[in-house]
Amino acid sequence: MTRRIKKVAIVGSGIMGSGIACHFANIGVEVLLLDIVPRELNDKEKAKGLTLEDKVVRNRLVNDALTASLKSKPSPIYSKKFAERITTGNLEDDIAKVADVDWIMEVVVERLDIKKIVFEKLEKYRTPGTLITSNTSGIPIKFMNEGRSEDFQKHFAVTHFFNPPRYLKLFEVVPGPNCDPAVTDFLMEYGDKFLGKTSVLAKDTPAFIGNRIGIFGIMSLFHVVKDMGLTIEEVDKLTGPVIGRPKSATFRTIDVVGLDTLVHTANGVKDNCPNDEMRDQFVIPDFVNHMMENKMLGSKTKQGFYKMTKDANGKRNILSLDLNTLEYREKKSAKFATLELTKTIDNVTDRFKVLVAGKDKAGEFYRKSFGAMFAYVQNRIPEISDELYRIDDGLRAGFGWEHGPFQIWDAVGIAKGVEIMKAEGHAVASWVTEMLEKGETSFYSVKDGATYYYDIPAKAQVKKPGQDSFIILDNIRKSNEVWKNSGAVIEDLGDGILNLEFQSKMNTIGGDVLAAVNKAIDLAETNYQGLIVGNQAANFSVGANIGMIFMMAAEQEYTELNQAIKYFQDTMMRMRYSAIPTISAPHGMALGGGCEISLHADKVVAAAETYMGLVEFGVGVIPGGGGSKEMALRASDTFRKGDVQLNVLQENFLTIGTAKVATSAYEAFDLGLLQKGKDVVVVNKDRQIAVAKKHAILMAEAGYTQPATRNDVLVLGKQALGAFMVATDSMQASRFISEHDQKIANKLAYVMAGGDLSEPTKVSEQYLLDLEREAFLSLCTERKTLERIQHMLKTGKPLRN
Repeated sequence: MTRRIKKVAIVGSGIMGSGIACHFANIGVEVLLLDIVPRELNDKEKAKGLTLEDKVVRNRLVNDALTASLKSKPSPIYSKKFAERITTGNLEDDIAKVADVDWIMEVVVERLDIKKIVFEKLEKYRTPGTLITSNTSGIPIKFMNEGRSEDFQKHFAVTHFFNPPRYLKLFEVVPGPNCDPAVTDFLMEYGDKFLGKTSVLAKDTPAFIGNRIGIFGIMSLFHVVKDMGLTIEEVDKLTGPVIGRPKSATFRTIDVVGLDTLVHTANGVKDNCPNDEMRDQFVIPDFVNHMMENKMLGSKTKQGFYKMTKDANGKRNILSLDLNTLEYREKKSAKFATLELTKTIDNVTDRFKVLVAGKDKAGEFYRKSFGAMFAYVQNRIPEISDELYRIDDGLRAGFGWEHGPFQIWDAVGIAKGVEIMKAEGHAVASWVTEMLEKGETSFYSVKDGATYYYDIPAKAQVKKPGQDSFIILDNIRKSNEVWKNSGAVIEDLGDGILNLEFQSKMNTIGGDVLAAVNKAIDLAETNYQGLIVGNQAANFSVGANIGMIFMMAAEQEYTELNQAIKYFQDTMMRMRYSAIPTISAPHGMALGGGCEISLHADKVVAAAETYMGLVEFGVGVIPGGGGSKEMALRASDTFRKGDVQLNVLQENFLTIGTAKVATSAYEAFDLGLLQKGKDVVVVNKDRQIAVAKKHAILMAEAGYTQPATRNDVLVLGKQALGAFMVATDSMQASRFISEHDQKIANKLAYVMAGGDLSEPTKVSEQYLLDLEREAFLSLCTERKTLERIQHMLKTGKPLRN
């Protein structure tokens, strides 16, 4: 029987419960969110004369929790309107409603006695066959489902989300001892395909996979820090982006998550894993105990390893904790010679050999921390997982690591890793020794575009399961390369579809990337059926190469700059008017020129986590690669549907003028950057290129025909121009915007109005492109524009003046 999830019940509305409810709402599922009934009135309720029997009181806890979640940043919801899919209630009045749901998930406090009471209540109303899972982070399943019916146990498992549920990809599935294998398989597939997660099958062991290894890494580091006398700034420098970890690195991450959460999990492992050979690493150090006693828990108590203060003038200042005195002090800079050696190494994987070979304190730190991690993970098989790749998947998806422990070990070299472990006093597992003796030199390998891993029982490389739904560009780039230049590579995805992958820094768009776009279209029109523009880097593209624009403008090379902008525009028009379907696959940041590429593709297959926007105002110009034209064209297409014309155009004008960036792909629809009925969203980014390929094939096989050029764009002329200029004049007079901001806005108004035409007129796209380019170039002659560009190049942040 095919199982469908149309409605879920989430029991427990705390931070995790509300977050999970929001994510189910994100993917279109109806949610019933339940919590307990308050036992006493608060002051506001007393003032209103309410009683404990009033519904608003009885649902106060769940409603307050959901409201707080929806107001939190980053937002747990793709679009505010999706919150309408969540219905709230309480466990006394509404528990019978769980009979109508397809999946019940318990997310209450981590106390076994309370969970058992909840399960007992739920079983009275649960319909047989309904999935029932717990989001526990470590309570053994055998204790939770003890005494429950056979059908309950057959459909019971742990489904462990990481916080925040929308953003962290790890979804640990831990089947109960009597769980039907079909239920496990369903949960694994659902997590991947529908929730957009990396589903990791874990065993019923303390802290499962992600937290068992991740918390070990942090606790082990605590001991190393004290032994080596490192500062928290030094550790965060060593454990951040340089090794493919988030910018928050170690101590900032702990502050965000909460030190008490870390301590709770560490104590759980220490107390429940008596045979763990590194159990002593989970003992809480004295400085952490001091922090716990003094409520130095991080963001939730406004002080942790870092503390934000304000001076007499209200200026923010971040202090750091001195681990020796346990007093806050001014932040210190951190610099290491070994890290300097990696600055020219863009590929994180290639940095690890350099880091462990360092002759300074940084090199010593990496040898100690990686040596301990290698020693620990080798012994967790088969305790927490039978397959080593699940450990890597868990750390990458749950902690945001670019590489898991075994992948780092591979990058260092297995033999070198063993050498480091021995030097640090760690024993080597027999299976690792045996593997090296057999001549196996890597935990992973790639064959025919697929990833293989070393399977310990088989003593051989085995294909990693679940890859058939993915296209992994790292695996096919060399073997399927069709053409390459300094900024991009074109790969053959098979079935007549090409993929163009940007490879410039931050995937910025310059002349080399534009040349690659044109080359890809040439190749696709000649020998293929379709083209995808997509990559699997952190971001799709942060926009045009503003450094190049700055140099040309500063040198007053306006002829060359005009040609460069026209080349960009012409390339975008080729995206639209080629003989083959073109598909853009944006994810992460798709800003400025990166957004314009998507605006001109035949179809956009966007990752749900796409942050798209035309942000050129931040550097003192308007979108010059067809973005201004396109937003005027899209407004024109809406005019035909009977909307108030000026209002529609004004919305698009403000989208550009305020440099709005969508906080999700769904919000990009609301901003008019994606088009309903044409563009699609993929929740799991890992599937994005494969899904884009399917759409490209469908479009080609349906008989794709090159579109006719547009000469019917309705512009409003003076009607719109006058209204926009009155508005910008008023805003400048009220000091909401500067004179320079007004000048940029008026240039944009001129373009989107189609100039100062005396009446609404139909014009061509090229007419608008010429206006757009002229406006862009004129702004590049402004001193304040050059100041903004220079500021952006130095700081990465826009300057207002």
